[in-house]
Amino acid sequence: MPGILRQLSGLGGCTHPVRLAGHRTEHQVDTSTGEIGPALRRLDSAELPAGDLLVRCGNRRATRCAACAETYRRDTFHLITAGLRGGKGTPEEVTTHPRVFATFTAPSFGPVHNRPGTGACRCGRRHAADDPALGSPLDPERYDYEAAVLWNAHAGMLWRRFTIHLRREIARRAGLTQRELPERARVSFAKVAEYQKRGAVHFHAVIRLDGPAGGESRPPHWVSAELLTDAIRTAASRAVVPGPVLDSRTHTFAFGRQLDIRTIHGPDLDGGQALTDRAVAAYIAKYATKGAETATGTLDRRLRFIAELATLDLPQHAERLIRTAWSLGARKDLEHLRLRAWAHMLGFRGHFSTKTRRYSTTLGALRNARAEWQRLQAAIARGDNPHPVDGADETTTLVLAHWAYAGTGLTPTEQWLSASLADTPNTHTPEGDDAR
Repeated sequence: MPGILRQLSGLGGCTHPVRLAGHRTEHQVDTSTGEIGPALRRLDSAELPAGDLLVRCGNRRATRCAACAETYRRDTFHLITAGLRGGKGTPEEVTTHPRVFATFTAPSFGPVHNRPGTGACRCGRRHAADDPALGSPLDPERYDYEAAVLWNAHAGMLWRRFTIHLRREIARRAGLTQRELPERARVSFAKVAEYQKRGAVHFHAVIRLDGPAGGESRPPHWVSAELLTDAIRTAASRAVVPGPVLDSRTHTFAFGRQLDIRTIHGPDLDGGQALTDRAVAAYIAKYATKGAETATGTLDRRLRFIAELATLDLPQHAERLIRTAWSLGARKDLEHLRLRAWAHMLGFRGHFSTKTRRYSTTLGALRNARAEWQRLQAAIARGDNPHPVDGADETTTLVLAHWAYAGTGLTPTEQWLSASLADTPNTHTPEGDDAR
């Protein structure tokens, strides 16, 4: 029992771990002679309490695995924060660079039930925040489901087109050519996608103007938050992606009229407080673990057959969006959009979280740092010297390993034990993780 509890506690609360069968052996090698010594340590999955090596699933969706999604959210928080105030390889001077927080919305596909700031909804009622009618069409028969699904499918391409126009607009305002701009200034950003209640994707982004070397260099004197804001507005209005022609109807995709741009350390999203680095990072990170299922009540996994919908209790609006994506996915001229594979995502197949290379650190670097810290703690627990003196040891370690997939998830008994471990209060905060 103590052994299985230790193995489960190492999952950090993951409820759908990957089970691996195999072994791992460490041998000491004399670097001067190349001689391989006897095995120092051996790990065999058959000898583990669970019968397999259990590895965290790493799913970012909170509906699939809350524990792994929380790790993903915290990593995203630190990634965004590093690009706003420095740290984790990013210099603190980025706090002096022009930075804005922008939200790009989708166009209208028909009137829906909503909660306007003043007055009642168009239906004549005042909706509560948890009213399931929010986001659903006032008249489903007149709602443009086809355009809504195709918008989601082209949203990633539209964002790319926007970034191209943004660099052009900044260069034009600086009196530079597009080729000269990277030698003077560079655009860095990090963005996440969020589903609105109506099922349409929109983007939240931190956009920063740096010098030619990114966050490591000071931007030129002509760079300002006002110039960046003006360039974003113009670029967003000019970004257009031509779509398919279906039944003699030509689709064209652009951002909606609602474009919100806030200078960081300017007016806040709510209450007139300062829009701080932490507020922006926390706001963006919370959407990194949410998909269409959180906003619209749709699925968090792919469909194999459309008939599966008959056995599911989905909101009518979400089900119709899925059926529209499935129907459009049967068309040969839309085959490249892979709408059936992404019908559960209402057509959107882009990455939920993306960034430019020079914005800050990467999720991979954060994971590697965490894994290295865990290896260090394990070495200390074994009594090994985690920091050997250079030249004092002429040996290295050879690792031989072979692992094969053996399944996913926990047995009923393991689930019960894991749930009992989850009762322990979790007091970690993003600041605490950063300090550790």
